[in-house]
Amino acid sequence: MSNDAGPEQVVRADVVIIGSGMGGSTLAWALRDAGADVLVLERGQRLPVEPENSDPAQMHLMKRYRTAEQWIDGQSGRLFDPGVYYWVGGNTKFYGACLPRFRVSDFEEVEHADGTSPAWPFRYADLEPHYVEAERLYRVHGDGSEDPTEPPRSGPYPYPRLEHEARVAAFADSLASSGLHPFHMAGGMDLDTQEARVASTASDGCPDQHGHKSDAENRALEPALATGNVRLMTGVHVTRLEARGRVVRAAFAEQDGQSLRIEADRFVLAAGAVNTAALLLGSVGADHPGGLANSSGLVGRRYMVHNSTFFVAVDPRRRNETAWQKTLGLNDWYEAGPGVPYPLGNLQMLGKLRTPMIKAARPWVPGPVLDFMTSRSLDIYLTTEDLPRRENRVRVTRRGIAVDWRPNNLKPHSELVRRVTKVVRRAGYPLVFTQRMGIETNSHQCGTAVAGHDPATSVLDADCRAHDLDNLWLADSSFFPSSAALNPALTIAANALRIAPRIAG
Repeated sequence: MSNDAGPEQVVRADVVIIGSGMGGSTLAWALRDAGADVLVLERGQRLPVEPENSDPAQMHLMKRYRTAEQWIDGQSGRLFDPGVYYWVGGNTKFYGACLPRFRVSDFEEVEHADGTSPAWPFRYADLEPHYVEAERLYRVHGDGSEDPTEPPRSGPYPYPRLEHEARVAAFADSLASSGLHPFHMAGGMDLDTQEARVASTASDGCPDQHGHKSDAENRALEPALATGNVRLMTGVHVTRLEARGRVVRAAFAEQDGQSLRIEADRFVLAAGAVNTAALLLGSVGADHPGGLANSSGLVGRRYMVHNSTFFVAVDPRRRNETAWQKTLGLNDWYEAGPGVPYPLGNLQMLGKLRTPMIKAARPWVPGPVLDFMTSRSLDIYLTTEDLPRRENRVRVTRRGIAVDWRPNNLKPHSELVRRVTKVVRRAGYPLVFTQRMGIETNSHQCGTAVAGHDPATSVLDADCRAHDLDNLWLADSSFFPSSAALNPALTIAANALRIAPRIAG
């Protein structure tokens, strides 16, 4: 804590949730009628609703909403700008609202080309009822009849699928003619009209000032606050937790130069896999010399993000007038099977790329060239599972947070890129440009406080409570034993709903 902070102020609640992203806000919603005084602490402020929200130049070139500090690449020692944002609602203010369920196999032990993906301490069937509730809460649109890997469902999607626009529909037809199974992606976008699609065309990567996108603030936190049983404090940077024996007593924080001591009966961390691990590691005390919940030595370790590639296919002869492009997915190579010796991963459409989104990464390319390319491109995101490795970790140093990450399982990812290149060229896109994402692209971070049954090999129990502490839970993706190869947001939300009764009780 800084030396210039003012006199300490004491704040009290029954349950304190640190972080207002997908996990924290969903948990607050789940606890809204639990008979407890619930306090959500958010490091950032409320993101302003303004026309600049949907301007890619403001977002990607002017860095208007960039709020994260720099982190350290532990391999090179260089500083980098992480893909995280400190606002109420967290990263969901900027995500593309792709909200799939994990597949049944994602909860089980799976052999990959580069090793084994471990089983989770609970199964898909245990989470399925909570997926149902999360899909209702986040207004998920989808179609469960098209994807062969779609897991069992106890009911249909709560909202109808978003139909493809012409160019995406033609791509889907081409994939189907090749014997593949393209499907309408599960997404939390209310886009009933073409006018709404045009207004939200930049919402994959930018905030959405129109309210079409289901984010953690508008769908979960605001209804929770409306009950009067949940409170929100913004601009609160929690720096450490204090524990004696098996009980967390308080969180210490700063707000506008004021030192805060925040006391509660139960604490929940939902600050994201990196910041949650850093907070635990930095909370050193006499009873916990290695940091909180760290008797296994695994806090911060097994850090995972996805192996991801931005894939841009261009047909210079035709313009792509699609407004909301993020409606198509492909999982034919997600699991091992005939012709697929090991899982390769997922294909999903990106929101329609615009010049400012690429210019930030390719500043030397002339703007007119990028304009020509993005006006004629089909934009795809490819994801392959990143396997847990002990040496991939989060550390707290004198310079700040350091992330040691060396990607693995890259051969299947290269094969996924090769296969997609083949099918997009068959669909009429002769020019292909790819960029594999590096350490900066960590919006799918997970695994730094893994859940399991054995305290010697995990940080949390199956209910995401710390093995070492009686009143500390984690509600973000830190608990993931594996990363799967799908967007994690809905699974984070469903798990928050699953563990809420334990925290309330």
